[in-house]
Amino acid sequence: GYATAVYGKWHNGMQPPYHPNARGFDDFYGFASGHWGNYFSPMLEHNGAIVKGDGFLVNDLTDKGLTFIDKNKEKTFFLYLPYNTPHSPMQVPDTYWNRFKDEPLEKLYHGEEQENLKFTKAALAMVENIDSNVGRIVSHLQKLNLEDNTIIIYLSDNGPNGFRWNGGMRGKKGWVDEGGVRTPFYIQWKDSIPAGKSIKEIASVLDILPTLAEMSGVPLETKKALDGKDLSPLLFGESASWDDRLIFNHWNGKTSVRSQNYRLDDEGRLYDMNKDLGQTNDIAMAYPKIKDSLEMAKTNWLLETLSITKENDNRAFTVGHPDYQYTQLPARDGIPYGNIERSNRFPNDTFFTNWISEKDSITWDIDVVADGSFEVELYYTCPLAAVGSILELSLDNSKIASRIKESNDAALNGMENDRVPRMESYVKEFVPMTLGTMVLKKGKGVLVLKALEMSGESVADVRLLLFRRVD
Repeated sequence: GYATAVYGKWHNGMQPPYHPNARGFDDFYGFASGHWGNYFSPMLEHNGAIVKGDGFLVNDLTDKGLTFIDKNKEKTFFLYLPYNTPHSPMQVPDTYWNRFKDEPLEKLYHGEEQENLKFTKAALAMVENIDSNVGRIVSHLQKLNLEDNTIIIYLSDNGPNGFRWNGGMRGKKGWVDEGGVRTPFYIQWKDSIPAGKSIKEIASVLDILPTLAEMSGVPLETKKALDGKDLSPLLFGESASWDDRLIFNHWNGKTSVRSQNYRLDDEGRLYDMNKDLGQTNDIAMAYPKIKDSLEMAKTNWLLETLSITKENDNRAFTVGHPDYQYTQLPARDGIPYGNIERSNRFPNDTFFTNWISEKDSITWDIDVVADGSFEVELYYTCPLAAVGSILELSLDNSKIASRIKESNDAALNGMENDRVPRMESYVKEFVPMTLGTMVLKKGKGVLVLKALEMSGESVADVRLLLFRRVD
């Protein structure tokens, strides 16, 4: 019975049934990818359709959230605002950057690794912008007299994305040590949860679903199958005892295990987390039973959880789900052949470039979910000399072809807004061209994009294909 919306970064799949609209959200505005190439009026999507953002992205997402609250103020609603910052590229409006760019930093990273002070200042400015936008949400709830009956949660998803001060903990984003995985978690339910209460028991993002379900009176049919725990006894002080638990952190082949008092790191070292947040003193030799029990728990968890890995996951990208109008196939999900190259080694916001031969091609491994006819658009750039080139898109015996009729010689952009040099791809202003209407039959296959004719020395740079069901 809740109105639901997510505005921001979604990193759980782009194509239905993994798209947020297929995961229970009525409204989605943002991008379904891990990082984005520009935060100022970028290419985004609204419920699958490609749109253009309005101003600085975090402000824009907050605007959408405020509108959603206004629209649903008389009923129950769930608003999820996954901001993309302070993920790189390090872009932030001047108002916030100017507060930090010339100021000294009183607290610095404690380890041996080198801290990039300009990067840190940019991150702090971006967090200040987040704070401002969170304040806008809370103030709006107060204005509408909704604060007393609204649960507000604020949290992050990992440790800092660079070596900077983090309370003396070891590591950063991408590490499975305390500094890589420990984040703030604030929850407010005015006049229901005691203000200022601090809870020492460890918890996980997995706990949010069962906790919110319990607090809002929403029954969960799958409650027994969930890995998370209902935290409401801790929040309301209803339970004097709380069973110890294990939280597993896994990233890029490395795994650590955290109990209430200890952490076993990926290399089998044991630390007392009540005394040693920086993980400097290995106590494994002094506590062999604790080390062995955590090692066994880690082994069992890996066997149970990682039966599917990047190496053996053979799922194709789904296309044409019958319940949804749009499907995107971005360059991120494609495979280049011949001379074609990806614009950057970090794939999420990349495009394909250096298409200089009729022998070059791009493929996508797809799984057509249901038969249908689809209008297909290609988001591209190309020089004037490429006008007249003929592109063909095929899947088995189904083929469509179209001639490039307009040039779009857009230059790379994004660097003009970066506060420090980025690692990810720069972007372009890609525009759509219609390839035609394609008939697809249910089943798996390889979608191929190639050039039948070339008018110049290159064909086009390719950002994505957009399928729109028309039957």
